[in-house]
Amino acid sequence: MKIIIINGPNLNLLGKRETTIYGDASFEDYFKSLQKKYANVELVYYQSNIEGELIDKLHEVGFDFDGIILNAAAYTHTSVGIGDAIKAIETPVVEVHISNVYNREEFRHHSYVSPNANGILVGFGLKGYDLALQSFL
Repeated sequence: MKIIIINGPNLNLLGKRETTIYGDASFEDYFKSLQKKYANVELVYYQSNIEGELIDKLHEVGFDFDGIILNAAAYTHTSVGIGDAIKAIETPVVEVHISNVYNREEFRHHSYVSPNANGILVGFGLKGYDLALQSFL
């Protein structure tokens, strides 16, 4: 089984950025723990702050991987293009958000990803990625 985690803008700053919301662990360290826990799964990680690069990655993996775990971060609420990319590919997508977006600013309550995702996890912290991964197993 081949699963990719795709993170959007500013998630490269996990562990440093707004730690009261996002925690103090870097995603790279967390990803290593997922790789150990799910040694039988080929896990790939990709992060970009650039919308077009995220769309390109979805196109690249969207027909060959068994699952995509996507945290499009702020692009969730603004990117019709990312929503359309998910609709265009065959690989199932689970949308993940570390924080509970419904406890935050109102503009974060809308997602262009959700209508095309197979599932949505919000507010479970980094554990949301683990839960998304389990959904594919």
